[in-house]
Amino acid sequence: MNCGRMSEALRDTTVDAFLGGQLRLRQPRSGHRVGHDAILLAAATAANPGDRVVEFGAGVGAAGLVLAHRMRPVSLVLVEIDRELAALARDNAASNMIAADVIVLDVTDDAGAFTAAGLAPDSADVVLMNPPFNDPARHRASPDQTRASAHMAPPGMLAAWIHAARRLLKSAGVLTVIWRADGISELLATLDRGFGSLVILPVHGEAAKPAIRVLVRAVKGGKAPAQIHAGLVLNDGAGVPNRQVAEVLAGRRTLPLAIA
Repeated sequence: MNCGRMSEALRDTTVDAFLGGQLRLRQPRSGHRVGHDAILLAAATAANPGDRVVEFGAGVGAAGLVLAHRMRPVSLVLVEIDRELAALARDNAASNMIAADVIVLDVTDDAGAFTAAGLAPDSADVVLMNPPFNDPARHRASPDQTRASAHMAPPGMLAAWIHAARRLLKSAGVLTVIWRADGISELLATLDRGFGSLVILPVHGEAAKPAIRVLVRAVKGGKAPAQIHAGLVLNDGAGVPNRQVAEVLAGRRTLPLAIA
């Protein structure tokens, strides 16, 4: 590892506890930071010990490391385009004693780039992703470049990420995605090419309001009918995480999608 690069990546960071202190992650002090989405994504991902698990757009490694912490041992690969975030992901894996390969790669690169990086077609059991999901036509990009890259999705990005996952997964491999709820039609249309057996979990900030996220599990080549679970409500009327969510955030509970 380039020590100069690591020093740059660690210059202005914080170390924060997740899963009730079971996992500690170093992350940038400003810009895109780990939130509930990463923890919910990990808690919704079905995997078995020994699986090859690949996280796309891993950032500092939060979702993949949370999943690996729960399902040790898995063969974990964290894919991240930003070299400084990738350096932090390597540091986080090592400091939490979780084996992980961290690969600097653009998820939209072609099959040749993936293979050269050690990610050959039909080689993964599980892919999980929290793609950038804000439409640049509807949302103002953050002046922070890292935050903007993590949040803003140019046209075609979702399709490119889903295509990369489909190429990488083995037959009957599982993809888990978290996406904005108002974009579910785009997500489902994209998954219709090569995926099936969908299981959908709407996520509501509050019970009386529309869903803000959807978690979707899809199987490469799956043929089973789609299922929609009762919505997960993050907060009660006072804005306090409900008991189920609190247990998920503490690492004591998974979500229904994690039960294959």
